Amino acid sequence: MRARLVQERTRCWQRLEKLLEGALIKLSSVASKLTTISAQDMIKAMIAGQRDPKVLAGLARTGMKAKHDDLVAALDGMFDDHHGELAQLLLDQIAVLDGKITQLDTRIGQAVAALPAAWGINADGTTGPGAGTGPDAAVLPAVTRLAQIPGVSENLARAIIAETGLDMTRFPAAAHLVSWAGLCPSARQSGPRTRAGKKGQGNTWLRGSLGQAALGAARTTTFLGERYHRIARRRGKAKAQVAVARSILVIIWHLLADPAARFTDLGYGYYQDRTDKDRKLRNHVRQIEALGFTVTLIKDT
Repeated sequence: MRARLVQERTRCWQRLEKLLEGALIKLSSVASKLTTISAQDMIKAMIAGQRDPKVLAGLARTGMKAKHDDLVAALDGMFDDHHGELAQLLLDQIAVLDGKITQLDTRIGQAVAALPAAWGINADGTTGPGAGTGPDAAVLPAVTRLAQIPGVSENLARAIIAETGLDMTRFPAAAHLVSWAGLCPSARQSGPRTRAGKKGQGNTWLRGSLGQAALGAARTTTFLGERYHRIARRRGKAKAQVAVARSILVIIWHLLADPAARFTDLGYGYYQDRTDKDRKLRNHVRQIEALGFTVTLIKDT
């Protein structure tokens, strides 16, 4: 239900953006998203009757202040009382959905805290709903362990646990869990031709949560972030997202299979540090020679 409510809230924000664009208000072209405090202040001011673009642009906060001229141009539209009434209805709907999502978050947190398998263990061996939160804890709570993965928030960790469960003995290896989720790569071969296989059935909700985590990890300077960008350059963003989602699920299997395990980031430069220097030289020379040049390598002494 929480996922459905989040999707409906996203649709409301999209409707609001379309409403503003219909009134020639291009706020989303300047602001990173309409959910920012500055953008919401400007929308509420327009609903209240303010139409002066300069006054509206003056409501910008922090880094958006540097975009004053762009904001003035973006806020110079045909927003009237009718648009304001519809925008207020959408904001009210978003506020209602926010309240329901918060209520569900609280209830889900309580449900996870009631699972003994999700509890942590203190340094002295004691366990319980609040155990394992100290710096010297022997075992971290399951949600905290998963939330250490780049791109995985506590809410996403709870959603993932709701789909996979905490007992990893049902999956003999990480590959079994990956296959069950529908993230296992496949290929279809016919004679000499090999094509990428279609997406498997899998668990739609789990795959959606992992895809969201992958996009979050892509914005970090971590091993997973580097993996995303390396694959995206060669295969495209969609395949990179699926590949990182699969990597995250493999990490999750190990963290849940061994409660004492903890996530350790390999670092953003993991691939570069381990790439063979001679192979890199050969690749670069081959690319330059393909352009019609002759390359002579001289090593500095």
